[in-house]
Amino acid sequence: MKLLRYGPKGAEKPGMLDPDGAIRDLSAVVPDIAGEVLSDAGLARLKALDWKALPRLAGSPRLGAPVARPLNYFCIGLNYADHAAETNSPIPKEPIVFLKSLGAYSGPNDDVRIPRGTHKTDWEVELGVVIGRDAHYVPEADALGHVAGYCVCNDVSEREYQLERGGTWDKGKGCDTFGPTGPWLVTRDEVPDPQALDMWLDVDGARMQHGNTRTMIFGVARLVSYISQVMTLHQGDIISTGTPPGVGSGKKPVPIFLKPGQTMRLGVAGLGEQRSRVLAD
Repeated sequence: MKLLRYGPKGAEKPGMLDPDGAIRDLSAVVPDIAGEVLSDAGLARLKALDWKALPRLAGSPRLGAPVARPLNYFCIGLNYADHAAETNSPIPKEPIVFLKSLGAYSGPNDDVRIPRGTHKTDWEVELGVVIGRDAHYVPEADALGHVAGYCVCNDVSEREYQLERGGTWDKGKGCDTFGPTGPWLVTRDEVPDPQALDMWLDVDGARMQHGNTRTMIFGVARLVSYISQVMTLHQGDIISTGTPPGVGSGKKPVPIFLKPGQTMRLGVAGLGEQRSRVLAD
């Protein structure tokens, strides 16, 4: 299944993408895409519905982030061997975990705003993992059973804030609009191997990133297990699992950064695409 949320920001309704590519309204069935809806039992109930009987939406409504406001939005730094190489960084011995501000959490096609006075806003296409069952001290062998599904994330990053202005990674990655997520959540039964997914990102039609989740240093199961040893992963939490090579700050011989008026288009195989305009804040 492909579960989504549609409508004006702050007033999204739950929906599902049918096999014909149309949006079907789920608001008479579930209050939102959150909580127990993401459990195995909740997803099984949705899968058993006759989708043809659900109201079909006309037109192309705005898509919100596919899960109602999560408790935590985790991110993993330097988790692709080829990305670590392009940034001249050593391979991490353990996952680098940080939290993205929920103020950054936004819809897949919402505008991205460059913070005032900054000049090094960058892109990062990533595989997102949505937690379906609380995870606390979970063994790696059981970790994928706590996953509801997967989505596309763009871990937009202001490199000045991240690296040059006395801040932490959170400061450079938590600006408003810096977390486009979606377009939908694809349930885990439709993603047999999360470590075999192509991913890409274009800026104004020019290919900037192309990679595959097989080059992750720490795979999805390891990340879920690892984070659960430190913090409880709650239903609806998102883990953005790191980015492949091709970020603007790693371009040679001169780094490339986003400018107002540009458009980012990105996707992960089987999980859909995002399209965001870049604006000055």
